[in-house]
Amino acid sequence: MTVESTAPRKPRRSAGTKSTAGKTTTARKSPSTDPELVQLLTPEGERVKNAEYDEYVAGITPDELRGLYRDMVLTRRFDAEATSLQRQGELGLWASLLGQEAAQIGSGRATREDDYVFPTYREHGVAWCRGVDPTNLLGMFRGVNNGGWDPNGNNFHLYTIVIGSQTLHATGYAMGIAKDGADSAVIAYFGDGASSQGDVAESFTFSAVYNAPVVFFCQNNQWAISEPTEKQTRVPLYQRAQGYGFPGVRVDGNDVLACLAVTKWALERARRGEGPTLVEAYTYRMGAHTTSDDPTKYRADEEREAWEAKDPILRLRRYLEASNHTDDGFFAELEAESEALGKRVREAVRAMPDPDHFAIFENVYADGHALVDEERAQFAAYQASFADEGGN
Repeated sequence: MTVESTAPRKPRRSAGTKSTAGKTTTARKSPSTDPELVQLLTPEGERVKNAEYDEYVAGITPDELRGLYRDMVLTRRFDAEATSLQRQGELGLWASLLGQEAAQIGSGRATREDDYVFPTYREHGVAWCRGVDPTNLLGMFRGVNNGGWDPNGNNFHLYTIVIGSQTLHATGYAMGIAKDGADSAVIAYFGDGASSQGDVAESFTFSAVYNAPVVFFCQNNQWAISEPTEKQTRVPLYQRAQGYGFPGVRVDGNDVLACLAVTKWALERARRGEGPTLVEAYTYRMGAHTTSDDPTKYRADEEREAWEAKDPILRLRRYLEASNHTDDGFFAELEAESEALGKRVREAVRAMPDPDHFAIFENVYADGHALVDEERAQFAAYQASFADEGGN
């Protein structure tokens, strides 16, 4: 199924509220009522023909399909391990990608080595595709490094916490490589909440006017922390591109083949000098926004259950099994590899030093500042109070 029309649709309206166990959550329409999108694999694992995008996955081999499945499984395992480590006090914070594996692996595997990626703080699957060691991601969330990898070594920029600002960086970089005449493209990741930021709007304007070779990849996971997509837009997000003069397409973000195909198309279009594209990967954030969030406070359990039936990993597994592209041995080996990855991640994090609590006060000003000195002293007294309590 492919979206052909960009005519505005009526905005989805809240169906009311539902109270569960003392919590008031917003009851929303079932995902099955959402607008059509590009889909090559149904939730049941059945292949759907698509005249426009089939060519971009026509040559995919069984080995490559198994590779996509492996990527998603290992990314999910790494993500689960990181969440557990945060709960154990080993990390300060973690932003889970649970449920978004297909969007990230499909788009990440669509990139070429010479393309440049600008992520947010949740693109752990894309980082995996670009060859970034997972333990480097964890070092940042532990507070012992600022990312730990050389952005130019993998053409994968450091994580960006400021919402939406990386789209400006991506646009500027894309304008630069266009002037250099390079045969490469740029892809910028952001969420549905970031789509309302002024930085994103400015990026759309500059990229369109200067015909920058950039793909804007929006992972619409339905929730900007506790704000639903309905609070971000009155039309599907991909339609925003129309107002800036470049194409927008909505893809099933839980379909790794569709995400691979659509992103390949958009990147090739950028490399040919045809300018930017907005890809809206329609997916769902199965977990919390971060480990400091409690999604049960603002969304109904039924909504998550409806999306669990669309699990991206299960979808590809069903397709692999129905196509006889794999066997029990493959899944057993992958399970062993998953266990080994989890162990390596745990050991690496626990071997990391504790973060320097006072490092945040360094390099704020080149020559120091009285206010920073005062804040450092206050923080030192606060830290010392814990030591006093321990001694008593």
